[in-house]
Amino acid sequence: MVAYTLSILAAVGVLLLTALVFRRVTRAGEDRDPNGPTAAHAGAMLSAMFLLVFAIAIIVPWTTADAARQNTHTESQAAIDAFWAADSLPGEAPQQVRTALREYVTFVVRDEWPLMAQGRMDPVGAARLDELRGRVTDLKVSGETEQDAKDNVLDYLGAISTARSQRSSDAAAAPPEGLLFLTVLTGVVVIIFPFLAGARPRGLAILPLVAMAGLLGFGTYVTWDISHAFAGPLAVKPGAFQEALQEFARVAGRV
Repeated sequence: MVAYTLSILAAVGVLLLTALVFRRVTRAGEDRDPNGPTAAHAGAMLSAMFLLVFAIAIIVPWTTADAARQNTHTESQAAIDAFWAADSLPGEAPQQVRTALREYVTFVVRDEWPLMAQGRMDPVGAARLDELRGRVTDLKVSGETEQDAKDNVLDYLGAISTARSQRSSDAAAAPPEGLLFLTVLTGVVVIIFPFLAGARPRGLAILPLVAMAGLLGFGTYVTWDISHAFAGPLAVKPGAFQEALQEFARVAGRV
């Protein structure tokens, strides 16, 4: 924060120093016209700054949500693959592993997803996954088929764990610090700039400013509303995990 403040002060200092030097070494008329070069240059730069910040505030959450959505499909597909691979495990292990996978996915959809909208994960989910991996690791197998099945299940459980870690990061992800504040600040400056430049619109002339202010306010709110991958209009839904539960039921019905 100190570095940001110093950079602002440095830029303002350069402006004031330049204005002082040019006032002393050159002769030129004062620029008081709202349509003059000073207002035109400042207005264009402020608009460009707002558009840049606004674009970042839109693109970053959008890409985060898209990556989070892809990751949920990766995690759910790994769960489905593990469910299939468990069929060749010995004894009661297939039923036990499949029951644990079904309970894990159900837990994610029913209990963990609401917490993710708040940027948190439930540690119970990780504990359940670790317990299942431990049980499969300790499983005694005989023959190449059972050993391959065990290795495959462990590989898929590892993929679930990796995807879960990424889901945790996605749930806690937020736009760069200060970005939303900067979006609001530049939006406000763009709205009031014509008045700061000396313009005093009256009658119908103020309608375009009203429309601009309304759209800027709406756009700024959108940047805040989509800032979280698992909440708001871009929220990632648990559809991939619900489809996995449907696949579990279909596979179980064939066994």
